[in-house]
Amino acid sequence: MTAKTAFGQTVHHVELADWLGTATHHHAEGCVMFDWLGVEDAGRPGAAGQRHAVFLHVIDPRTREGVMLRTELGETDSLPSVAHLWKGARWHEREAAEMFGIAVGNEPEHLLLPDSFEGHPLRKDFVLASRVVRPWPGRLEPGEDNTSAPSRRRTAPPGVPDPSWGPRREEESTS
Repeated sequence: MTAKTAFGQTVHHVELADWLGTATHHHAEGCVMFDWLGVEDAGRPGAAGQRHAVFLHVIDPRTREGVMLRTELGETDSLPSVAHLWKGARWHEREAAEMFGIAVGNEPEHLLLPDSFEGHPLRKDFVLASRVVRPWPGRLEPGEDNTSAPSRRRTAPPGVPDPSWGPRREEESTS
């Protein structure tokens, strides 16, 4: 386990194999108040959705000091559940499983999405249907407005599909 401090918050980086043991240790040391458990896409550019970072923040109510744990998961890794230590973590684990596709303990039932929904909408590699129909409404990238040469590789915002999805509706109607 390594610890890094930034902006007044110390984050303990824990190997996945030590996740449950470290969480159990902090619970036994007095961090009995659950704050939150969250996930972020830890994939490097071009590898979105292949690695995820899981964060757990718990608090010692006597000192009001919090502890932040962080671990990384690969596509096939399963996160051991901490819901038996902090009951409030169960909802957050179910959200992580449904929205990011992370296996957490036993597979949970749907929490926020209908049973017919396919995919994991908070992953960066999830294509948003609205981006297939309409172009990104934000500011144009350098070179897209035809007034200057592109100064860097064009990047699309998360959720914008690549050209293999076919022509855009607006592009078809301009002819």
